[in-house]
Amino acid sequence: MYAIIRTGGKQAKVSEGDVIDVELLRAEGEVDFTPLLVVDAKGKVFSGREQLKTAKVTAKVVGTSAGDKIDIFKYKNKTGYRKRAGHRQKYTTIEVTKITPPAAKKPAAKAAPAGEGEAPASQTESKES
Repeated sequence: MYAIIRTGGKQAKVSEGDVIDVELLRAEGEVDFTPLLVVDAKGKVFSGREQLKTAKVTAKVVGTSAGDKIDIFKYKNKTGYRKRAGHRQKYTTIEVTKITPPAAKKPAAKAAPAGEGEAPASQTESKES
């Protein structure tokens, strides 16, 4: 079974036991994600919004890290213009502990057709008179 989750503006394919880096989450302990798509072990695909309301991907926060340093250097010829900057993206490492598939649909109860069952009160009163 696997699921597609969205976090940090990106999507990731995860299975139970996967350890992935996602953009920084300000959370500790466990984190829940609502999946965009779930494929169960039999290959059945769940992708409808109504189906996925009950599905859940649970992950444990393992730690945080920082990505590689990116150097930014701007330069314009013959003007003395030089700017130097840097950036390091922060990441949270999570381990997927459980993928809960959508709950099975319960068949809707059939409503009794009109005309059967009890008659409205106005009809019963007219019969008694």
